[in-house]
Amino acid sequence: MTGPHRTPLAQEVIEALRAAIAAGEWPVGQRIPAEPALMERFSVSRGTLREAIKALAHAGMLQVRRGDGTYVRTDSEIQGAVQQAYDRHVDEDVLQVRFALDAQAARLAAAAADAPAIEGLRAILSERRRAWAAEDVEAWIAADWEFHLAVARASGNALLVELYASFGDVFHGTKTAQRLQAGFDGCRAAGHEEVLEAIVAGDGEAAARSTTDNLTYCLSFTAAGEAG
Repeated sequence: MTGPHRTPLAQEVIEALRAAIAAGEWPVGQRIPAEPALMERFSVSRGTLREAIKALAHAGMLQVRRGDGTYVRTDSEIQGAVQQAYDRHVDEDVLQVRFALDAQAARLAAAAADAPAIEGLRAILSERRRAWAAEDVEAWIAADWEFHLAVARASGNALLVELYASFGDVFHGTKTAQRLQAGFDGCRAAGHEEVLEAIVAGDGEAAARSTTDNLTYCLSFTAAGEAG
């Protein structure tokens, strides 16, 4: 992402902007300061600043809106790049990629999850069941996604977590609600309670199988929705 043609000073500005975004100085969705303020802050020319901003926009972290300013799109270059890639593919393709990430996260979590992580997973599943019974779609979507993300966190692999987190906007928003309207069963044990049981038992392969079972089910609804 930061090729050799870039000037050393521009690279320094890229790193400084990246660090400020990652630290939450400018939250996702917020406009970063105007060029004059950033030029003064980093003691660089307009050309150098624009070179840095262009690089981060290409990486997906920033979004330049002509006549309006530059906004933070994500707080991670990995997430920004992956989200850009998702835009070029259909839901079924992205869901198939999740097969690999979910299964590996479950395997690793079965070996690495500690007691606090397991209790956290139990609490999330309790909220997920409550929301489903109450027909609270938004709360169910939030709890369902938080469970999958918590399994990834329990894996202990920080890179896997960052990659996995990038799926949030793709599968746990409007499209999930559309699947529910099509008769989607939002309280299956497969991929959820079964996974937790396997994690507690330290059975990584059982956790992976249950995850795959659930994603196969989800994939059938995604394919049906696209066919319709």
